[in-house]
Amino acid sequence: MTDVTTSGGTATAPAKPARRPKPAAISITPAAIERVRQLIEKRDKPTFGIRIGIRSKGCSGLSYTIEYADEPGPGDEAISQDGVTVLIDPKASLFIFGTEMDFVEEKLQSGFVFRNPNEKGRCGCGESFHV
Repeated sequence: MTDVTTSGGTATAPAKPARRPKPAAISITPAAIERVRQLIEKRDKPTFGIRIGIRSKGCSGLSYTIEYADEPGPGDEAISQDGVTVLIDPKASLFIFGTEMDFVEEKLQSGFVFRNPNEKGRCGCGESFHV
């Protein structure tokens, strides 16, 4: 508490509550972290991490993008986990907040999977979504 002097004496101002830490835009599974680590290690030049974004594409309107990031961009949100950095493009933050990023390997396909609680629907082929 802080003492504040007023014309009538000393009053005590209420203390400001501590701010909670801002939650990460996405959560990343251990399988996804390991796959990102493998991709970065295979790349032939120094890499800061990967950047996740959103672009207009497909039947439903939006699609996830993943690219190598040589350095953070202006406004990127950085998530560092187990020695791997994932950047979130600021234009994508609103669409993917609360999403889980996973890496899935099946008999006929493998790839990153995004489980997004904000999605209202997906196209039939699974290439795009809308919120």
